[in-house]
Amino acid sequence: MNISLVNENQKVFAYALTTKEPLAVPTVMPFNRIAYSAAHVVSNPLASHHPWIESSIDWDASIQYRRYLWSLGLGVAEAMDTAQRGMGLDWPTSLELIRRSIYASKDFPHALLASGCGTDHLEIGDVKSIVDVIRAYEEQMQAIEKLGGRLIIMASRALAHIAKSPADYEKVYDRILSQCKQPVILHWLGDMFDPALKGYWGYSDIDRATQTALGIIQAHASKVDGIKISLLNQDKEITMRRQLPKGVRMYTGDDFNYPQLIAGDGEGSEPVHQHSDALLGIFDAIAPLASRALGQLAQGHVKDFHATLFPTLALSRHIFQAPTRFYKTGVVFMAWLNGHQSHFLMVGGQQSARSVPHLCQLFQLADQAHLFHHPEQAVLLMKKFLAVYGVE
Repeated sequence: MNISLVNENQKVFAYALTTKEPLAVPTVMPFNRIAYSAAHVVSNPLASHHPWIESSIDWDASIQYRRYLWSLGLGVAEAMDTAQRGMGLDWPTSLELIRRSIYASKDFPHALLASGCGTDHLEIGDVKSIVDVIRAYEEQMQAIEKLGGRLIIMASRALAHIAKSPADYEKVYDRILSQCKQPVILHWLGDMFDPALKGYWGYSDIDRATQTALGIIQAHASKVDGIKISLLNQDKEITMRRQLPKGVRMYTGDDFNYPQLIAGDGEGSEPVHQHSDALLGIFDAIAPLASRALGQLAQGHVKDFHATLFPTLALSRHIFQAPTRFYKTGVVFMAWLNGHQSHFLMVGGQQSARSVPHLCQLFQLADQAHLFHHPEQAVLLMKKFLAVYGVE
């Protein structure tokens, strides 16, 4: 169980795994939080196509991973940025992914599934007004709802590009929310995840942007189940959470501070505002421990909840380190090391977005968090990976 790894100074060093025991699959307990894992996609490495331009998905492996998440009691947030939406995964392929996930979810009673609805099929240069943005949202909304899917209204690059004021955001969301068939989850993705979304809601200042978003939610509270924010700022999230209208949930997307936010602080005008629910990319990589911890929390074992998740924080902060938008590489690397897919190739060639030393440190942190399903297999795969780069 020893392996040669590479550090950030390009030096090879010996590393011995801290544990040789396989990760035990947790007994799934009922949760008292709503918890979605934003799920990644498995590319088809044998497809004859242009990997940087065209999407080719291994459908069986991708859907099997969603079945794995549901089996752990987690919900699936489908066709989101974790699945490389708009970053290698195009809209036609996303819709097929959504269709297949909706069908697969029927095998799991009470399975949670919500799917990303956006405007990513638009060419930014062709967008002339917010009417184009509205029509794009409507097209995707109608396609997903026709399949029986629930919506996550994703932040729109096209809207961020064309909007001239907060009023433009208000017009777009007023139109979309007034038409949706059932309550949706709104999605606020910070520019650390996608630089094209800088200044979303009409302001670069987070506090002013928050007020625009809150105004939109207040005007359509019956159509909004909650809002997922990914700003990596727990104070801003808590401040917004306490101002949400009655019954509207905060879904944390903070991959740096999720244990504290999910556990909550007991402050707020109603119970749903005293904690955050979850819609997290890191849950893809730490699914068994996330399931175990959420079960512990529901049983009132708060200390155990924190003890279970604490070792995952260092890994999550590493995977989501700047440039944060490349976190998908770490998520897929973890899935490969744990045997959920037969290769480490990604849509859009994104397996090259992180360095060898970065992935070596990820390997160490995953080991120290006891996240390898089969440690011997993980070591073997890591050795094969490093051999490609001349590390024996």
